[in-house]
Amino acid sequence: MDKWPIGIFTSLDAGLGARLEVVAELGATTIQLHAPSRQMRTAEHAQQLRRQLDQLGVQLTCVFGGFEGESYADIPTVRRTVGLVPPETRASRLQEMKEIADFALLLDCRSVALHLGFIPHETGSPLYQDVVQVTRELCDYCAGKQQNLHLETGQETADGLLQFIQDVQRPNLFINFDPANMILYGTGEPIEALRKVGAYVRSVHCKDARWADRPGEEWGQEVPLGEGQVDIEKYLRTLAEIGYFGPLTIEREIPHEPERQKAEIGKAIQLLVRLRSEILGS
Repeated sequence: MDKWPIGIFTSLDAGLGARLEVVAELGATTIQLHAPSRQMRTAEHAQQLRRQLDQLGVQLTCVFGGFEGESYADIPTVRRTVGLVPPETRASRLQEMKEIADFALLLDCRSVALHLGFIPHETGSPLYQDVVQVTRELCDYCAGKQQNLHLETGQETADGLLQFIQDVQRPNLFINFDPANMILYGTGEPIEALRKVGAYVRSVHCKDARWADRPGEEWGQEVPLGEGQVDIEKYLRTLAEIGYFGPLTIEREIPHEPERQKAEIGKAIQLLVRLRSEILGS
């Protein structure tokens, strides 16, 4: 694979990603896939998708889990509903993540990812220990299939995420770094965070955002790539510094406006191609 191939966060029947036909039209060469609904996670559908991707010349690099009942309406709602942190849904969601890892394997994909949720700050608390334990169990399940687990950034600081990864103590636990999420959640300056967690970064999102007036209390604003406060050129230069040259996966979460989504992803591709050329000389 060439350095920094351009990717698109993609959805089939669920999730906020672009459709596969958009990937084909815009000429991206890699995708991350939001895991489809349970009825589509079959061997037959996996075989069909593999054929489609082969025909398009597109490589699947990561399958993302998401769960029914999750809501990103505001920060308190995320805290209450997202990921494996909420105790009342944890067991069923762990089981679903294992099924998603099985589906990823049918697609010959060795990386699965998710938003774990708001990890408690108190590392000695029972809830924190429970989240460590469930993450270990998921890591061990993935390891049995020679898969890595990627945690998406955003809901905790870089220091908090590092502490958590060290406490889980599993060699296949890594990071999917999303710089915009650090701004949206108000959890830290993204470039500084990237440098801190760089040793664990195995996949990334290219997404942009603007800070909220009250970071951490209210949402920042997601905006088209290059129009926010991430500083995309500095972001790519920092990725090069930490030695990350894997896919640059564009995520633009406006599926209710498909034409605008496609147009903005198209512009994002142009921006990344130009910056890649300037930085890598290719």
